[in-house]
Amino acid sequence: MHEVQAALDRFANQELYLHLETTAGAYAAHRNEKALQVGAYIRNGRIRYERGVITGGGPYRIGLKIELGWVYAEGLTDWEIDAQGRILLAGHDQDGRLAVALELSPNPFAI
Repeated sequence: MHEVQAALDRFANQELYLHLETTAGAYAAHRNEKALQVGAYIRNGRIRYERGVITGGGPYRIGLKIELGWVYAEGLTDWEIDAQGRILLAGHDQDGRLAVALELSPNPFAI
């Protein structure tokens, strides 16, 4: 968690690209066809945050304070800083399926 916080601090006040994704739709519908399918997705959204904070005892929550509001992701269980210097965070459910992803990069993500 301290390494993620340090990485968030290093990225503060820089122009970055954001990937944020949540999904419960396909997985929920597979188990219960009456379940509401939900999800959200943004890739290569430009962002500059003044403060980034990771909290929680696992799963974790990250908030990024932007000029006029917040970007927020909850349920994060895994993270890495890859060879390209990107912060990659994900939350997986008890069966290992992706539920949420939050990624930050100084360069655009591949489409």
